[in-house]
Amino acid sequence: MARPEDLVPLARRAEDVGVSVLTVADHLDDQLAPIAALMAAADATTTLRVGTLVFANDYRHPALLAKEAATVDRLSGGRLEFGLGAGWMTTDYTATGIPLDPPSVRIARLEEALEVIRALWSGEPVEHHGRFYDISGLVGTPTPAQQPHPPIVIGGGGRKVLEVAGRHADVINLNPSLPAGVIDDRAGPSATPEATEQKIGWIRDAAGDRFDGIELGARIHLAIVTNDRQEMFDALAGGFGMTAEQAAGSPHALCGTLDQIADDLEERRERFGISAIGLSASSLDDLAPLISRLAGT
Repeated sequence: MARPEDLVPLARRAEDVGVSVLTVADHLDDQLAPIAALMAAADATTTLRVGTLVFANDYRHPALLAKEAATVDRLSGGRLEFGLGAGWMTTDYTATGIPLDPPSVRIARLEEALEVIRALWSGEPVEHHGRFYDISGLVGTPTPAQQPHPPIVIGGGGRKVLEVAGRHADVINLNPSLPAGVIDDRAGPSATPEATEQKIGWIRDAAGDRFDGIELGARIHLAIVTNDRQEMFDALAGGFGMTAEQAAGSPHALCGTLDQIADDLEERRERFGISAIGLSASSLDDLAPLISRLAGT
């Protein structure tokens, strides 16, 4: 967005065309701060849900985040989708001096933070003495409007974080794996159809009996409406470290006419079970007819 104020008309436009959830990221660059942005979007709309994709756990203590998120849920009339991740963008850490621990440590801290947050949302006194956090008799107030809690969203592309998602999340947003902390051609091999099936297998094994109740989503990193999609896949595949065929089948790209894109989304729902599609705001106008057509199907 060119200006922070652009969020309000964007939220209203998204609601009008049938978008179900407007999400904001959590980075320390030129993006909006998530808590204030969520409330602005919620205040500007009536049915649009708002959420984070995702809060970076390392930037806030879970007791503070539990209180902030529950407040947004209450003030929005129960429209929050609570997304939490382990943090990944290297520049966020280097620019602020926040320690960038190894992925295994950040993911373990994420899982413990989720346990603290869910306990605080219960409204009961919490005693928690873990590896990363100590909570002594704190009562979480306010409690969320949605009970037992807002939907928990976890996004990721690596095995460890997807296993945490399988154990805790209501919605899992599939992403390429980004161990380098940047998005480049190294992410491509983890964005193929075959890699996606492997990720879903990790989630299924970790989730056990709760797998059927989990909603799977995918973030679309490239969305192009065109009459010659094969040419586009041929041109773009190399930059993403995959073949044109793999790019065409990746759940993280949409390319073609609106009818072709609709067919692709329905095919991916059948193959992978992906039913939540995350688009950039820049794609909203081009894909508005498609959103209106497929929303809620």
